[in-house]
Amino acid sequence: MDGNNRADIKPGTHVFIVQKQDQRTEKLTEGIVKDILTNSSNHPHGIKVRLSNGIVGRVKQIIP
Repeated sequence: MDGNNRADIKPGTHVFIVQKQDQRTEKLTEGIVKDILTNSSNHPHGIKVRLSNGIVGRVKQIIP
């Protein structure tokens, strides 16, 4: 599942994100969502989140 819809992402969700500095290489970072930073219901590049370890990025994949 992609990370473009805010309704699919809740605190505690296991996800892969792309950090700002990794956008060109699309290097994925795995983590658990702590905060959802995007206010709109969807975003074409992925919902921006803060992981439990403090890393911020856009969700590329939700891990079931």
